Amino acid sequence: MKQEVLIHFRRVDPTLFSVLAKIPNKEHFVPVTSRDLFSDLVETIICQQLSDKAGATIFGRFQKLFTPGKVTPERVLEFSDETIRGVGTSRSKVGFIKNLAQHVLTKSVQLAQLAKLPDQEVIRELTKLKGIGPWTAEMFLMFSLGREDIFSYGDLGLRNAIKKLYGLKKDPTKKQMESLTRKWSPYRTYAARILWRSLEL
Repeated sequence: MKQEVLIHFRRVDPTLFSVLAKIPNKEHFVPVTSRDLFSDLVETIICQQLSDKAGATIFGRFQKLFTPGKVTPERVLEFSDETIRGVGTSRSKVGFIKNLAQHVLTKSVQLAQLAKLPDQEVIRELTKLKGIGPWTAEMFLMFSLGREDIFSYGDLGLRNAIKKLYGLKKDPTKKQMESLTRKWSPYRTYAARILWRSLEL
């Protein structure tokens, strides 16, 4: 992790920094750009409203449909809905995945070009697609495009982590979270990862 990130959190939020100090390997906190944006976005769709473990299990089964080879829009559209449903994905998510594949193939959505756009434009472009809301777009920005200053106010894990770490009696409101996260900028993605990790400590 970059030294300036550590210095930033130590200066602006000793509570969050105290969690960060307990984490031994900080290198995996550094956002990176993915080499397989389509597969990543499919995985994020599959993981919507699921625990990390359940989402990983279902996506692992989904990937095995493509063995050998990679997850591509062409191959996604070759499978029947029932085949994809068979890995544990809901009927609605099958539709979302196939809709994404169709848009990528027709180039009405060009995932590689999204990397050149500002954060809010990426969210606007992705949320035009059926089944992709702000949370999915924000996860894509964090984990696939490697953006450093993203925070998802709709993420249940982040809300729970804030409530626990800052000793709140009730779930934090969006206004409370915005006030808290403002000081974390321009490293809110790092802050989100620290908060998720705090739930495991």
